[in-house]
Amino acid sequence: MPLYEFDGKAPRLPVDGSAWVAPSADLIGDVELGECASVWFGAVIRADNTLIKVGARSNIQEQVVLHSDEGVPCTVGEGVTVGHHVMLHGCTIGDNSLIGMGATILNRAVIPENCIVGAGALVTEGKTFEPGSLIVGAPAKAIRQLDEMALAGLRHSANHYVKKAEAFSANLKRVD
Repeated sequence: MPLYEFDGKAPRLPVDGSAWVAPSADLIGDVELGECASVWFGAVIRADNTLIKVGARSNIQEQVVLHSDEGVPCTVGEGVTVGHHVMLHGCTIGDNSLIGMGATILNRAVIPENCIVGAGALVTEGKTFEPGSLIVGAPAKAIRQLDEMALAGLRHSANHYVKKAEAFSANLKRVD
């Protein structure tokens, strides 16, 4: 897995070996992964300015980019699903949330716990929302609160990716 030290700081993975990083993902600099976190193919987490933290049981899917500016860390909570082609830049994502495919979340924006950000949403700089919100559009707006079925779906998504990462860790073999 491509882990790169930058400016004296190197990615930190759990000592129990439970995090999984795809062979084509890049983790650069001051990156911290929690237990059972996963980073999928083509994702880039570039912490050359400040800390980027991905919490336990969170998944960073294919082609996601996480970056931050000096003094503006990027934090992904626990049990978070970050869908394909998402851009997270200097923002905070609360526990048990889902960021839909192709969404962009900018500096100092806060997505609290138990939220869904819809596919393609643009969350502008400094924007905040209430916990349990469905957030959609460009610019993004909260349109309603999530019901218990949606909240259960968030937990299921994170758990599914923990199991999927375990399977890839055990069974992925390069064939060329």
